This record gives sequence, C-alpha cells and structure tokens, in this order.
Amino acid sequence: MNDRSAEGNVQAGAEGRPTLKTIAFMTGLGVTTVSRALKDAPDISADTKRRVQLVAKQVGYRPNRAGVRLRTGKTNVISLLLNTDEQLMGFISDIIYGVSRALRGTPYHIILTPYSGRDDPMDAVRYVVETHSADGIIISRTEPQDARVLYMLEHKFPFATHGRTDLGNAHPWHDFDNEVFARLAVRRLARNGRKRLALLAPEPKLSYYRHMADGFANGVAECGLTEVPFHNSWVDQPIDRIRDAAIELLRRPSRPDGVVCGSGASAMAIVNALEMCGMTLGDEIDVVTKQSTPLVQMFRPGLYVVEEDFRLAGRELANAVLGQIEGRPVADLHSLSVPELVRDPASIPPAAERPQGGG
Repeated sequence: MNDRSAEGNVQAGAEGRPTLKTIAFMTGLGVTTVSRALKDAPDISADTKRRVQLVAKQVGYRPNRAGVRLRTGKTNVISLLLNTDEQLMGFISDIIYGVSRALRGTPYHIILTPYSGRDDPMDAVRYVVETHSADGIIISRTEPQDARVLYMLEHKFPFATHGRTDLGNAHPWHDFDNEVFARLAVRRLARNGRKRLALLAPEPKLSYYRHMADGFANGVAECGLTEVPFHNSWVDQPIDRIRDAAIELLRRPSRPDGVVCGSGASAMAIVNALEMCGMTLGDEIDVVTKQSTPLVQMFRPGLYVVEEDFRLAGRELANAVLGQIEGRPVADLHSLSVPELVRDPASIPPAAERPQGGG
C-alpha cells in the first residue's frame, strides 16, 4: 500500500482531535511514513523521525487506543493495582510517579486500579486479565503463596510484584530488603545502649513480615538483647489503633526502651503514644523507622531513619513488567534495594543560628 492509498484509508479521530492525517498534512509526508516514523521504524531517517515527532508533540497527537488494540491486540496500558487503605506515607503517589517516569518515552500509559482491604484483591486481578484491559499488571502487598501471582502465572499474563513470594524466581519482582533494615535498626539501638526492643511489623500474612521479623530476631540474638512482644499490632492498621496499642505497651513494667517501626506513619503513632505517656524521644526510648519522605524526620528530628525509595520501586516495577511483555528472561527481571545505613537524628540549629525570613 502506498502513502496516498494509506492516507485515504485512515479514519479521522474525534472532531478537533489531531490524527495521522494532521501530521501528514503539516509535514508534507504520507500517512504511512508518519505512522512508521512514530513507531521508530528502522527504514525511516532520523531527520524525518525528529520532524514527525516534533509536529506530533506540538499538535498534541495521541494514538487512538481503540485503533491500536484492533491492529495489534495490545492496549498499551499497564495497570497498577493498589490497596487504597495503605498507611505508608507517600507510598501511592511515589509509586505512581516512579512508574510514570519509567513509561515516559514508551507507548505505554498507567492506569490505577484501586481496591480496598475490605475487597477480595483477586477481583481486581481477574477483571484486568479477563477483560484484557491492560497488557501488564503491577501488584503490591505480596503473600508467600500469593493467589494473584499463581493466577497470573497460570494465565501467562505479564506482571511484576512489589515484594517477593515463596514461588522463587518464577515471576518479576522488586523488593526492599526488610531483613537488612531490621538488623541495621537493632544494631543502631544496641549501640545506643538499648536493651529491650519491640518491633512494629507488617501484617503477618505478608511476605515482608517474615523478612522484617527474621532480621529483627537475628539482630536481637546477635546483640544479646531482649525482645518485648508487640503482637496484634502492625504498621498498616489505623494510626489511632497503633497509638492506643503502643500506650498499653509503654505502660507495662517491662516496657521497651527501643522500638523498630516498619513505616513512617506508624512511627508517628509510636511517638504520639510515648509523649502521651510522659516520655521523651531520645531520653527514655529511641525509635528507628523507615521513611520514604523527609516529613517523618521533620515531624520529630529525634527519630532514627532508614530511607526507602518508592519512586525507585515504581521505576523498577515498570521496567520489570515491560521486560516480561517484551519476552526478556524472568531471571533478569528481579531487583532488590538494600539499605546501607541508619541516619542519625536530624540536627536542628539553635533558633539564633537559623536563617531568618524576609527580603
């Protein structure tokens, strides 16, 4: 088919919406040439590609997804499934940002598929897979034998998980090394002379609970410390519930003098509890927490923090699911973010030394 016949067969989009015809008219090229230039075809010159892409950007051209799906069977969509009950500060916005950055420059776009903790998380996965409303899926909050993972493996549907499972290397994943985090936190508290430590961990059914609990237990044993049980509380419960449980914990005769928190929001609840008990952070007790935003240490500069980068996680997850769509070996689609240090409490200069406002 030559350019002129192709041009005659291309249907215009919605009224006022730029189409391939629009770009062809403005560049003086045929529709087929424009289409191939936008697809980065190797037989189109670099100068032509740049000219076509510049005009496409200037006029705000976007491919018609319905047409793309009819021609290729693809949606050019990655579905990000997220639990809207997440308490992790900045988690949702930073994951979305990271995924979006990784997809920039590709034909793919992100759609958010939310679900609540009151819903069956399988429902959202089944919907996307059965309706083919996306080419790939990203999920979080993985379990050791995650039913969603087993389902997508069975249906050979491309996906990546934020967190590992007990299914080995059967699927793409990115994870933060929570075992190392907990061990580093315990060692830092031990150097401060703390002897009785409590862990506010994730929900026990989640994979990263075991990683964090193992790191904590190993660190406590290694340093010759004592664990103060903090059961029936976990990081993504409502913060008022965490605070109330922490108050009860801190009023025990054998209360902890150090706490390891698995999230920044839960650390705020712990600090609120200890202050309500008349205690001072850094005096009677130290707290080490993960943080994904400086807001956590700004809230209480006396907190010890370990950085977790959710934007990095988003980028790695997007690259992993794209890699599976492209057929890359699964063994190449795993990444682990390993923390290296605990940041000491932020130093705040005396008021007289702080910068003053004004012109």
